[in-house]
Amino acid sequence: MGPIVLSQIATGVSVLAGAALLKSAMDNINSPMMGSGSISSRCSSCKGTGRVSCVCNRWSDGDIGCRTCGGSGRMMCNSCGGSGTGRPLPVRISATPPPPPY
Repeated sequence: MGPIVLSQIATGVSVLAGAALLKSAMDNINSPMMGSGSISSRCSSCKGTGRVSCVCNRWSDGDIGCRTCGGSGRMMCNSCGGSGTGRPLPVRISATPPPPPY
């Protein structure tokens, strides 16, 4: 085999390796990080769609649309951030040192 054929094989192998790494990274992003390994449930607010009815529909007089929904009548779900799945809530834990002994 000549040097051109070897470089083409090396390029092909590196493309396949890159695709495998990308697929692995995408699988890790989409998979939940729960201890039991179970699939995360759908968001209870939007039923997994990631969108909820916009507040402009509540007080509308027949027209639909505002800046929040862009005229679609649906806005991003605040509970799941638009992902459609449950997400962990950030918790801030603060600890104070015990008072010095007297």
